[in-house]
Formats: sequence, C-alpha cells, structure tokens
Amino acid sequence: MSDMKASVLETKNGFHVEGYEKISYDFTFLDGVFNPKNPQLAACYERWGRVLAVTDLNVYNIYGEQIEQYFQHHNLELKVHKTKIGEKAKTIPTFLSIVDSMTDFGIIRKEPVLVVGGGLVTDVAGFACAAYRRNTNFIRVPTTVIGLIDASVSIKVAVNYGNYKNRLGAYHAPMHTFLDFTFLRTLPKAQIRNGFAELIKISTCSHLDTFDLLDTYCEELIETGFGRTDGASEEIRAAADKINKEGIHEMLKLETPNLHEIGLDRVIAYGHTWSPMHELVPETPLRHGHAISIDMAYSATLANNRKLISDAEHRRILSLFSRAGLSMDHHLFDESILDKGTAAILKTRDGKLRAAVPNPIGSCTFLNDVEAAELNAALRRHKQLMKEYPRNGEGLEAYVDASDTGYTENNACEVKAIETAAEEAGVLNGDVAIHGGSVANANGHANGHINGYSNGVTGKVANGIAEGLSNGINGFTNGSRA
Repeated sequence: MSDMKASVLETKNGFHVEGYEKISYDFTFLDGVFNPKNPQLAACYERWGRVLAVTDLNVYNIYGEQIEQYFQHHNLELKVHKTKIGEKAKTIPTFLSIVDSMTDFGIIRKEPVLVVGGGLVTDVAGFACAAYRRNTNFIRVPTTVIGLIDASVSIKVAVNYGNYKNRLGAYHAPMHTFLDFTFLRTLPKAQIRNGFAELIKISTCSHLDTFDLLDTYCEELIETGFGRTDGASEEIRAAADKINKEGIHEMLKLETPNLHEIGLDRVIAYGHTWSPMHELVPETPLRHGHAISIDMAYSATLANNRKLISDAEHRRILSLFSRAGLSMDHHLFDESILDKGTAAILKTRDGKLRAAVPNPIGSCTFLNDVEAAELNAALRRHKQLMKEYPRNGEGLEAYVDASDTGYTENNACEVKAIETAAEEAGVLNGDVAIHGGSVANANGHANGHINGYSNGVTGKVANGIAEGLSNGINGFTNGSRA
C-alpha cells in the first residue's frame, strides 16, 4: 500500500484523481568524502554491501585510486562505470551505456547508484536512474563549482537529443548529495570562474549578504579554489564556506516549492533569458558561466535604464563580473541575436518574457512589458559601457575546450597533466595535504594547450579556445540549465 495522499472522486462521466507524492532528500557538507575516516557515504551502502559508481574518465584518473581504497576500507565491493564528459557525450548512447552497466550489475530495487562528477555526469546518470525501472535511487557527489552550487540543487536530469539541449529528461531527486569542496583543489581556475557566475546569479537577485562577500573576496576566492588550496587564509576559507552554504540554501528555498517548474517566474532564471543564444552562437561555444554572465550584465543595464537599480548598484554589478574575469559582452551579441533569443524564450516561458532583473541588488523583479525598441536601446548603451572595461567586456578563458565538449579523448599531453595532478593531489581526501602550489589541469585540462586529433576533429586548443569543433555543437539550442 502507498502512504501517499490521494483521492478518487466519481464524476458525472467518470472519475477525478488527485495524488500527492512526498519528495525528500538530504545534503551533507563533508570535506573529505572519500577519506576512510569519514564513514557517512559508506553507511549509505551497508545494506547492500556493494556499490555501482558512475564517474567520468578524468575524475577517475585523479580520484579513482582513493575511491577504490575508500570502499575497500569499508568492506564494500565496488564496480566503476567510467564515461566521457562534455556536451557531445551527453547523449542517448551514453545514457544507454550506463543503463547496461546497471543491468550487468543487477541493481536491486531502491539500491542507489553512486554518481561522482560534474553537472553533465550527474545529468546523464541521473536520467538513467530516473528511467531504470521508472525510478532507481542515486546519490550525488559533485566535483565542480557548477556541480556543487547549481546542479546539486536541482532535481532536473536530462540528455541532449537532436539539436536541442536537455530535450529528453525527467525530474528525479537523489537520495542524498554530499558536498565536498576539496575537489576544487584540482579544478582549473577557468572552471572555478565558470561556476562563480552561478553565485553571482543567486546573490544579485536574492541574497545581498552573499553578494557582499563575493564583492569583498572575488579574486581570492577564484585564486584559492574557494579557500581550499594550500596557503589560503582562514579568513578566505570561512568566507567561502559562508558563501557556499548560504548560496545553496537560498537556491533550495527558491526551488523547493517549484521542483517541477510548474511556476515559470523563477528567480534563479536570472541570466537565462538570452544566454542560450550567447552560449551557442560563437563558432566555438562560450562556457555556460560566461554566457549567463553576458545575459546578467545586459539585464542589469536594462534594469538600470528603468531605474530599478541605481547607477552605483549597476556599476557594482558590472565591476564584479569584470574582476572575476567573466564575460559581460561578446562581439557577436547584436540586435538580431537579441531578437532571436527573445523569440525563443517566449516559447519556453508560455508567451511571456519573465526576464528576472535585480530590483535592487538582493531582490528580483520579472519584466514582461519590454518592447524591442527598449531592448535594443539597452543593448546600444550596454555596448558603449563595455568600452570602459578590459577586453571590451569579454571574459577570460571564456570558450569551451575539448574537455567541456567531450570531442576528444585525453591525448598524451592531457594524460601527463592528469597524472601530475593525481601525484600532487596525493591523498587529497585523507590526512596529507597537497604541496607544491596549485594543481593544474585536473578534470581534463592541460594548461589550455591540447594538441592532437580524435575522430577527425582537430583537438588544438590555445589559451582555452577550442578550434575545429564540428558535428553540430553549434546546433544545440533552447535550454541551458537555469
């Protein structure tokens, strides 16, 4: 029998059914989730005596040995499914490969799959769990800033299909999410910067105290991996912990009443009105954090034009993006792109713009009554303002590289960098600290310089800008994660 609340009422021509399903899940902040001295994760699997873990190749190359030693220490049999990462690999074949591993493993009803990786991995593996027997449990261990701050909050899981992002998916909550920020010690600064945008998003429209902390410690947060690298001060680590906890808490409070996105006025959609176009229009796609930053900066200019934020607040927002090295503009952002983005989002948002803008910093207003002339005037002014900022408002390491897109396997250069990162990481989740400075290029980066060819695709990356990507990466539209 189900303990869910439900009713069946007889009507004139049939029946009316109402049912309410309880959704409950937990978050645990735990630095050193794979430290054998921390039994919390292992305790989730004691009942079954075994674990099926899904992770990406690059995370496994750095942390695989630690993960295996952790479960061996706790007498749990471990099988690891290793997959590619990136938008190219966020597909039905990847989804099916995970399903096949679940079948081979013989997943028992309610036995949770362990998913370790960034937001792309948790999306695909989460969707596989949602589809397998219509509802299979999973536990998340995110390893990137976006995974920890943004993707961990949502219960959305999906894969790309055809030329559309996240076209096939479900709403499927994990049993538990473990938030371990020590993973940021081996995350490249480009990816830390990429995730920093998500914190600006939530704080600008919903949490002034967090915005103040980001404004105070911006550069140090990025440089120290949110206080997790060697040499980071206690002050910066305490600030980072406060930012992360309050940012996640605020997003949960906003999202929990609307887990299935029935309501379309969403505060956390700040920066997601025109960003799908920004993300995909350039020949080499922009990283998600940079795309939403362009949207947020432009939206701030629009809000300032309407006197919803003061000139000082407007400049404060733009300055924070600039200091973080995030994009506020792109040379391809013009009135045509603005018009196309507006038309696309009106379809997604049931005929209304619902553009979230700050009013003032720390709170939010949704704009629906904006005509094309006003949008274009705001864009012209925004372009003029950008001339006052470094690189005319364009960001640092703003473009995806091979590891973002999944277009190449790790070649010799990448493998060497990963091996170096793994050596420097040592027992990252244990008692021994990392020494010798920051760890470069974990999760598949090699100082932004990757040379080689894979499946006929040029894998050359210079300063983080991938060249020669093909096979439809620019075809993804309609639906970056909000």
